[in-house]
Amino acid sequence: MTGLLEEYILAHIDHEPELLREMQREAHVKLLHPTMVSGHLQGRLLKMLVQMIRPARVLEIGTYTGYSALSIAEGLEDDAALHTIEIDDEMEDMIRRYFSRSPSGKRITLHVGDAFEIIPRFGDAYFDMVFIDADKRDYWKLYETVLLKVRKGGFLLADNTLWHGKVLEETESNDWQTKGIIAFNDKLADDDRVEKVILPLRDGLTLIRKKK
Repeated sequence: MTGLLEEYILAHIDHEPELLREMQREAHVKLLHPTMVSGHLQGRLLKMLVQMIRPARVLEIGTYTGYSALSIAEGLEDDAALHTIEIDDEMEDMIRRYFSRSPSGKRITLHVGDAFEIIPRFGDAYFDMVFIDADKRDYWKLYETVLLKVRKGGFLLADNTLWHGKVLEETESNDWQTKGIIAFNDKLADDDRVEKVILPLRDGLTLIRKKK
């Protein structure tokens, strides 16, 4: 997407909430990888998808600053809940600071630690929607782990599945992130337990619906 086209799109969709705009600015000033923040377009899409799906329980794997979590929570109904998992404990203060300032923050429970250790703690509880935006090397393993906890007819969203276009390039032998995304995409394409479609939005967003 060209810069001018992106500017046009952003000018013709719902405005970015001021709190999220402030978070975006802080990320660009203080964080090493600010482009990992979901951003205006994807944030508004996440909110709308949540309003369409109307999930009662949502799981997010990979909180980072909390931008996507707040976007998701904004679309939730009052009695719905979002659980979000962030492995980097250095992000916790920033995340909690923004959650506490948002009226949607009350719907969010933050878990800090390894997703593979935290997910089993949910026991037999099912989720209606899962958003995966974590270490790309672990995408397929995370997908298999959480698919068991998604109800039939529930949705999973996987972010960054076009990975800067690197999915079309020859992969360096030590580029494990790209290898992880390619392996995930290839395996998912053959997975008949789900329906799936890749949206060429930002860095690629795959929508997945569990059939079985």
